[in-house]
Amino acid sequence: MHNEPLAYKMRPRNLDEIVGQKHVIGPDTPLYHMIQKGHVPSMLLYGPPGIGKTSIANAIAGTSSLPFFALNATHAGKKDIEQIVMEARMAGKVLLFLDEIHRFNKLQQDTLLPHVENGSIVLLGATTENPFHDVNPAIRSRCGEIVQLARLTIEDIIELLNNALTNKERGLGSYTIQVTTEQLTRIAEAAGGDARKALTLLESVYYASDEVDGVTVFSDTAIDALAKRIGVYGDKGGSHFYNLLSALQKSVRGSDVNAALYYLAHLLESGDLVAVCRRLLVMAYEDIGLANPAVGAHVTAATDAAIRLGMPEARIPLATAVVEMCLSDKSNSAYKALDAAIRMINEGKTGDIPNHLKDAHYAGASSLGHKGYLYPHDTPVGTFGGWVDQQYLPDELAGTEFYQPVIAGEEKRMAGIYERLKSFKNKN
Repeated sequence: MHNEPLAYKMRPRNLDEIVGQKHVIGPDTPLYHMIQKGHVPSMLLYGPPGIGKTSIANAIAGTSSLPFFALNATHAGKKDIEQIVMEARMAGKVLLFLDEIHRFNKLQQDTLLPHVENGSIVLLGATTENPFHDVNPAIRSRCGEIVQLARLTIEDIIELLNNALTNKERGLGSYTIQVTTEQLTRIAEAAGGDARKALTLLESVYYASDEVDGVTVFSDTAIDALAKRIGVYGDKGGSHFYNLLSALQKSVRGSDVNAALYYLAHLLESGDLVAVCRRLLVMAYEDIGLANPAVGAHVTAATDAAIRLGMPEARIPLATAVVEMCLSDKSNSAYKALDAAIRMINEGKTGDIPNHLKDAHYAGASSLGHKGYLYPHDTPVGTFGGWVDQQYLPDELAGTEFYQPVIAGEEKRMAGIYERLKSFKNKN
């Protein structure tokens, strides 16, 4: 037991020892009062690694009088579930913590669900994935609470570190340690809101530091060197990764260069370069669009270069592309117009193609009425090229406007042409 990691030994034993997450299970929350009174509802604990899902489950178990069992869905089998069911029948009610619940297969669910439904098994499920995307609806419907946990704040992490430094029974309190407030803050910042990383880093720094006259003196060099090794929570392909992609796009759309570069950095550290490049290409056309059509070509070139270069050099063209998109004029008019047309078609608002637009490149086309098309290039209009007043939409949709120009950047000029051509049509 002495070889257990500090992060394991410092897990809270009851609700009052939980650090952080006060918004969901603090002393003033309904959930806290329910559990203190002996009522534990089935719930899903959702959030990134290291923010307290397992700790909260253990704290609930320590506060509750129910028999407690823990399983991991990645390797639990039907026999494990059947054993829990037998325990529930004998005890009347048990508390089951199921980590990685999104990996539960149908057979395991079918074995467990009736007992969760009748209350003999109180289920505490933990997942790093969005439960609305990755947890079976049958499980979700039987969990009264979906508890979204947040990354711990710097203050939370420092409180956790101080607890570990002073706790003689489970922490480092029996050792004499010299550590400054600035050093604890550096450890907390390096952990990135992850309690497990913070405690692991604290323990590593303790063993890496020199002892002087019986006092372990934490060194800045050890903290800096070890902090670089704790890594970034990337969750490639998971909910957090897609949240990062969403945050990147919304930051570019909002023209916030610094936020966009931050999310780009996080995504590149997560390791899925192809997914990042695909999202940047979409953004060039979805968010910049006609306001600056050249951006599409620029981003295509940047993403092609990034794929060829690979990391870490790929970050250079991608950073250029992101800054350019942030500071570019923006328009979503083109794809919004197309979506409006698609919506109309799906609603059944269609019509026949006008005869003069139908294919006439074969003998007999004129006998079918496929004639009367006027070739616009034969009628020049200033420097525009050519234009004639003829109907292109089906009769049922004549006059419908899908495109609503955005007066921004290059599209301002296009909008002027659009309105000018409409005025010609209205005159005729």
